[in-house]
Amino acid sequence: MKHIGDFDLCDRLSPTIPVWVTQVGVGLLSVVAARIVRMIFDIVAGGAAPFALIYPAIMLATLFARAFAGVITATIMILYIWYYLYPIENSFRFANPAEAFSVIVVVITAIMTILIAELFRSVARKATQERDRQIADRDLFLAEFDHRMKNNFAIVAGLLDMQKRRASNPATAEALETAQMRVDSIARAHRHLYRGSGQPGAVEMKEYLGDLCAALSESLFPRGGITLVCNSDKAAVPRDRAVSIGLVINELVTNAAKHAFPGREVGTIVVTFRAKPDGWVVMVADDGVGMPEAVATPGPDHGLGSRLIEAFARQAGGAITTESDGTGTRVTMGLAA
Repeated sequence: MKHIGDFDLCDRLSPTIPVWVTQVGVGLLSVVAARIVRMIFDIVAGGAAPFALIYPAIMLATLFARAFAGVITATIMILYIWYYLYPIENSFRFANPAEAFSVIVVVITAIMTILIAELFRSVARKATQERDRQIADRDLFLAEFDHRMKNNFAIVAGLLDMQKRRASNPATAEALETAQMRVDSIARAHRHLYRGSGQPGAVEMKEYLGDLCAALSESLFPRGGITLVCNSDKAAVPRDRAVSIGLVINELVTNAAKHAFPGREVGTIVVTFRAKPDGWVVMVADDGVGMPEAVATPGPDHGLGSRLIEAFARQAGGAITTESDGTGTRVTMGLAA
């Protein structure tokens, strides 16, 4: 139970069960529970401190079912103990004035306990309501922020698409299409971040990468000759690192689509994401022709794509290694948690 204000039985059971019925029921249950505990105590020290269990019983009844439940608990327990146990069994008489004063003190302290418990319950309830209001305001703000960000991404993607369609130079159109896919990768990570599932501020990678690979396959391989496969573990990755991982995968898949299958209409690209105890591993492998020996390892002198891969990998906190031979290319990025 995170907050006592979240567990008001009167609110939870109403209107199915009337409030007064809940309060009477909680009061009686508190009395029975206190009596059972008293019987256990009597085995060890019979008759000692007869009024001791009144106060925790009153407090619990008040906290869970408001002040009236505490009053019921206090009334029943005080009258029961007074008549059957203290000071004279089976009688409300007192042997001396001190015993009467003791019962009066018990009544006063019981009333004080009820008041304190009710005050605490009311404060906790108000704090819970304020917390719920703040959460609702935050959710409304995030929803509005999410909506605006979606619109912004859509505008940027639309502008890039419009410029691509107007570009007369094929190289320019290709560059604009690549930029559009990068924007789409970031936008998809944003959508998965604000879906309200998983850890706050984190992206669920299995869903995100599955969505990203589906979009890349549709965009890069419309004819369906090249197959893009996504194998991903379930893992919640912090937003910024997830975006960088998505961008690395976007660049690697795009590079493979451009260079791995010259003169071929069939092939396979496999994107793999594995969660390990100390971090994550990302691999993009293809069964293409491989890379020329001179450019098997990415470096600063290569093209924009290679430099972007290195930059995005650094942002994700990962290190890139590349293996390439006649059976294809495998690029692996290891990331520490």
